[in-house]
Amino acid sequence: MNFQQLRIIRETVRQNYNLTEASAALYTSQSGVSKHIKDLEDELGVQLFVRKGKRLLGLTEPGQALLSIVERMLVDADNIKRLADDFNKVDEGTLTIATTHTQARYVLPPIVNAFKKLFPKVHLILQQASPVEIAEMLLLGVADIGIATESLTTEDNLASVPFYNWQHCIITPQGHPLSKIPAHELTLEKLAEFPIITYHGGFTGRSKIDKAFENANLDVDIVMSALDADVIKTYVELGMGVGIVHDVAYDPERDHRLKQIQTDIFGINTTWIAVRKGHLLRGFGYQFISQCAPDADIKTLKKAAYPED
Repeated sequence: MNFQQLRIIRETVRQNYNLTEASAALYTSQSGVSKHIKDLEDELGVQLFVRKGKRLLGLTEPGQALLSIVERMLVDADNIKRLADDFNKVDEGTLTIATTHTQARYVLPPIVNAFKKLFPKVHLILQQASPVEIAEMLLLGVADIGIATESLTTEDNLASVPFYNWQHCIITPQGHPLSKIPAHELTLEKLAEFPIITYHGGFTGRSKIDKAFENANLDVDIVMSALDADVIKTYVELGMGVGIVHDVAYDPERDHRLKQIQTDIFGINTTWIAVRKGHLLRGFGYQFISQCAPDADIKTLKKAAYPED
């Protein structure tokens, strides 16, 4: 048994039992992948995959039991390498952050700038994705840190700490009827009189928006949804509807054609920072989290790297 065989087992499952895709992901040949699987099955004396001819259809019961062990072993092997790197290359390496467009565009720039000044030799990768995809990237080990408002606190295998609290705001074209109403007089009922442009489902607190209208028994005309605030603002400028966006996404100088209305009618949202349990970050990874949220419980996150059985 060797680590290459274990990686092949994991990657074959990740690639939905497609050996061509698994071999491509591991930069090896399909015949080599098949041989490694067969050698491991012969060594263990059990069949790990359900087969139909030469095709793999799924995992057998022993295969399912083995997969969870394989995952732990490969995570621990990566942790050993990170531990060694922390002592040998304290300020060098790669840190992958998976986050949404809103966080990458509006929240993280000053933090990333400060971090790079502290760790100029660290290659920082920002992967933009949906909250669900971010959680999946963390679980697969593709990303080291995930930052999003949704999906990161509902997965048992992720450890999360709060980053910051925020609220939605309303944006309208200048001169729009809503822009003439004092902010404290703005209600869901008045807002529902106009077509709405806001985030796509599962992004940037959209669930809070839907819940607010639902609780008020209001039918709302959401004429368009988008993944990021820049797109939403573009179509609000065209007069297609009233925008509901993260309040940090409005810049008075840049967005001078729009009017922002601050409101609390959608409640408070929290953006979270998450890591995978059992995944040991390099020291600069924890430093990045500390720069995002100085009050974050770093000890809890480190402890999550070594979950108790």
